[in-house]
Amino acid sequence: MTHEATALEPGRHPYKTAPTAPPVPTPAGPSRRTPGGGRHGTRWTPWLYLAPALVVLAALLAYPIYQLGLISFLEYTQAQVSGGEPTTFKGLDNYRTLFSDGQFRQVLLTTVVFAACCVITTLGVGCALAVLLTRVRALPRLVLLLAALGAWATPAVTGSTVWVFLFDPDHGPVNRLLGLGDFPWTYGRYSAFALVLFEVVWCSFPFVMVTVYAGIKAIPSEILEAASLDGASQWRIWRSVIAPMLRPILTVVTIQSIIWDFKVFTQIYVMTAGGGIAGQNLVLNVYAYQKAFASSQYSLGSAIGIVMLLILLAVTLVHLRLMRRQGEEL
Repeated sequence: MTHEATALEPGRHPYKTAPTAPPVPTPAGPSRRTPGGGRHGTRWTPWLYLAPALVVLAALLAYPIYQLGLISFLEYTQAQVSGGEPTTFKGLDNYRTLFSDGQFRQVLLTTVVFAACCVITTLGVGCALAVLLTRVRALPRLVLLLAALGAWATPAVTGSTVWVFLFDPDHGPVNRLLGLGDFPWTYGRYSAFALVLFEVVWCSFPFVMVTVYAGIKAIPSEILEAASLDGASQWRIWRSVIAPMLRPILTVVTIQSIIWDFKVFTQIYVMTAGGGIAGQNLVLNVYAYQKAFASSQYSLGSAIGIVMLLILLAVTLVHLRLMRRQGEEL
């Protein structure tokens, strides 16, 4: 018998150990902050990372918005700018003047309709080309991406000037190719808006196309193959498979498009020579520019800017709420 066997107590199995006592549960209590940070430190960590960006945004956005809102409540014309007369607090009088002006109401309606047409067209073209990128070979895909990024990188003034030349009734090649003769695109109300819409979509769809294409490539190919094997058409795959999975991306590009297209200025100003004949192609941004700088009514121009800001905030919040509700229902 070995030494280990002789050391065992009588009647005890050599491979069994004495039972250990179960661990005593410790009462769960509120977490406290530890020197390493703990849960409270983890909660504040994202805000610490966001702090530099928030400071920059506050300096670049908060103070200008405050000044814009302040001027909209004052009587602020060229006389006050030059210091000839003191500023007078007018309260909501500038806003009452705006909404009692028939031209402002017409321009507001025109801006909403024009922005909606631009957003819908941009999303449709961008999403269609994004799907097309997933279907073509490498070389056509590269050519399409380079062409789209070139349009996206073109400055708005340059692109607008080129489009005016292309559709010029005397020297433009588009009228000759389409057999329209000397049709004046920028003279008519609807033709001028259509021309501006083409240019806005041309310089805006690359953002939607590239973003949606990246989202489609992130979808597992097995899901798309399973839908295709089940007999689903391309439109059904997009509507029932791709679009629901791309909902966060589509939300971002929709909100961005609404903001960009609602505050269009350069394209309208350049292509319609400041708003068209007798102001028939005015949008809110150009109208605010005319009020503030052409008529020296800075308080009315600031009030138009605040109205645009509130409209965009309302649209963004409503859209996000609807998307969040749809996500909860899924």
